Amino acid sequence: MITIAQAVDEIISRSPFLEEALGDGLINVTSLARRLQPEVERRLHKSVKPGAIVMAISRRPSNMSLKVTRVIKDFMYGLGDTIVRSDLSEYTFANSATLTRCNGLLMEEASQMKEVFCTISQGVFETTLVVSNALNALAHDIYAGEKLLARKERLSSVTLRLPVTNTEVSGVYYFLLKNLAWAGINVCEIISTSNEVTFVVDEKDINRAFGILMSLKQEHGEGG
Repeated sequence: MITIAQAVDEIISRSPFLEEALGDGLINVTSLARRLQPEVERRLHKSVKPGAIVMAISRRPSNMSLKVTRVIKDFMYGLGDTIVRSDLSEYTFANSATLTRCNGLLMEEASQMKEVFCTISQGVFETTLVVSNALNALAHDIYAGEKLLARKERLSSVTLRLPVTNTEVSGVYYFLLKNLAWAGINVCEIISTSNEVTFVVDEKDINRAFGILMSLKQEHGEGG
């Protein structure tokens, strides 16, 4: 039969935000125990006193949280170059039988132009382009026959070169996105390759986004 400690551990482990906040001492344990009580009782099929849940929370090992923090600090120390681009636009089209050909034409034309940004992300039902404004007229002509679902202008991006170990570290994107979210910065698009990640944000937010990401590198790298 499952114990109170096991039930509490499973519930808390489902939420990275909760796990981290507990590790940082930002949560009132008694209030949390009352919040968890109904679910703990459902799992155990019996009444459970809040005090027992408080004890289970307090006794949870913090080793995992500390380990993750240490790994993230080491990871941030290894961040490479950071590249900022401005004057970008985003287009989203419905997938179609002819869209792949359009994508090929755009990439071929973009490859012959210097210092332009052009990415294509194809999903199951739709495809999104993020391109330099210099490609807007070209994109308009090439995709004239496609169904435009959305368009957004006045965008900028910040690209981070990631250590080659990034695919082996859990929580990297969560850590970066969490800090941008806490600053109230809306990430319009995320573009990633094996060792790069690009955050596309509103033009008005790019300076703050760049500053936050750089401060993370300095704080968790040099200070780690």
